[in-house]
Amino acid sequence: MTFLAPLLVLVPLLGAAVALGLLRHQKLQRAITVAVLVIALAVAATLMVLVDQHGTIVVQVGGWQAPYGISLVVDRLSALLLTVSASVLLLVLLFSIGQGLAADDGEAPVTIFYPTYLVLAAGVLDSFIAGDLFNLYVAFEMLLVASYVLITLGGSEQRVRAGTTYIVTSLIASALFLSAIGLVYGATGTVNIAQISERMAGLPEHVQLLLHTMLLIGFGIKAAVFPLAFWLPDSYPTAPAPVTAVFAGLLTKVGIYAIIRLETIIFPRPQLNTVLLVVAALTMVVGVLGAVSQTDVKRLLSFTLISHIGFMVMGIGLGTVAGTAAAVFYTVHHIVVQTTLFLVSGLMERVGGTTSTRSLGGLLKATPLLAALFLVPAFNLGGIPPFSGFIGKLGLFRAAAESGSPMAYVTIGAGVVTSLLTLYALMRVWDAAFWRPKPAAEAAAPHASVAEPHEHLRAPEPAPVTRSEADGSVVAGGTVTVTDAAPVSGASRPSLGTGEKVRLPRMLVGVTTVAVLGSVALTVVAGPLYGYATRAAASLESPASYVQAVLGSAP
Repeated sequence: MTFLAPLLVLVPLLGAAVALGLLRHQKLQRAITVAVLVIALAVAATLMVLVDQHGTIVVQVGGWQAPYGISLVVDRLSALLLTVSASVLLLVLLFSIGQGLAADDGEAPVTIFYPTYLVLAAGVLDSFIAGDLFNLYVAFEMLLVASYVLITLGGSEQRVRAGTTYIVTSLIASALFLSAIGLVYGATGTVNIAQISERMAGLPEHVQLLLHTMLLIGFGIKAAVFPLAFWLPDSYPTAPAPVTAVFAGLLTKVGIYAIIRLETIIFPRPQLNTVLLVVAALTMVVGVLGAVSQTDVKRLLSFTLISHIGFMVMGIGLGTVAGTAAAVFYTVHHIVVQTTLFLVSGLMERVGGTTSTRSLGGLLKATPLLAALFLVPAFNLGGIPPFSGFIGKLGLFRAAAESGSPMAYVTIGAGVVTSLLTLYALMRVWDAAFWRPKPAAEAAAPHASVAEPHEHLRAPEPAPVTRSEADGSVVAGGTVTVTDAAPVSGASRPSLGTGEKVRLPRMLVGVTTVAVLGSVALTVVAGPLYGYATRAAASLESPASYVQAVLGSAP
């Protein structure tokens, strides 16, 4: 079944080429994109089962044996993240179809979105199976090109400015990564990860430290750890809701995955573990303090994204099987829950015309279902028992306590504070947007646009039309007037008057509900999932097995 691994990259790239060739045939583009991601999900799930039962799968591309050719490696960690990523990519695509992101954006050619999204998918999936540093670099570059196109969809001034910050920062990280690859090759004579693992221990200590630091900084920028996360809060909130959701869920986790590989396979010795724990604590605290100070839902979620990256770095920095297992579990949890919250924020923007908590209000009466869809992942991210967020944090805290180092206990304290402040920040959003009545000025002028910082980015809203029960929409409490698909940004709708009920398109509500149920399902399957993460961590903490699988001989 080794032929399955290359399909994860080939099928999305071929699908992107076909979708681009179809020009303005939107329905065909859409069908191809959905079919490609369904295939990718099926392949990833199959590999997850096979790898757990039979061990690591290695494909030597073109028949060239490692280290001379390109190695594609699928172990338990890769297979787990491939499956979760493919699921998220498919779910967000369906949300974007329901919202009209690709079809109804009058400012962007219809040929752009679907092919670019598939290139993004290919880059994400390739990152998780790359067996050499240069192939990992190529995957990062695919991500960079595709994400820059997606983040600037519509070409407005604000998006281009935010996209410029994003791409400049990413290019700096890529340049640093490429320089480190050159130095690694000069020092070891190879870019194959397995062979680097064999040869790295023979290098002088100061050379190892230099290479380790350069790679860690490059991956740290992509993972958005403190103090390298300055670019994220200004870049992600300007993008359309589905784009922000997939970015928040997956792109930073590619950086986390690279750090896990770096600290377990290439540099298995605890050379920088204390530094990682310090970075983890600062990332948690600084990120969540930024979240508490925000009044815009998307920016608040962007800061919580940064703060919870600290939990994953904490697990990696402990340098134990228990710590790595908890980090892997928490990574899966965070991918699902953070994506879900950004999808919910897109619905909030559609209903209220803004994501500013100063202008939102009365959403509980307007859309009771949306209120529930926000509350469940908010509790999960905050770590309320018995959700998966609580289970992941408990695993991290236990692993830190078992470690027993002073810095490990400091990270436990930082984690507790971060969890409480995360819950506080999200409950403030609940109070302002759902529980509190609509501000008087907004209720008095229900058809006036809310003056938001990014208001000029949004496409004009089509005139509302009355729909029947058979129109494919779901009622969230009453008979109301709705529009068809939302514009590209999730975009500005007329503000609601007090007590007005809202109906949301069934596809948007259905996809978001599936995402919320998926976040709850992590709790239901937490036992088997944590067991899988532990087996993955045990394999990672034994680099000899990885080297033997790729090179065919133990080091």
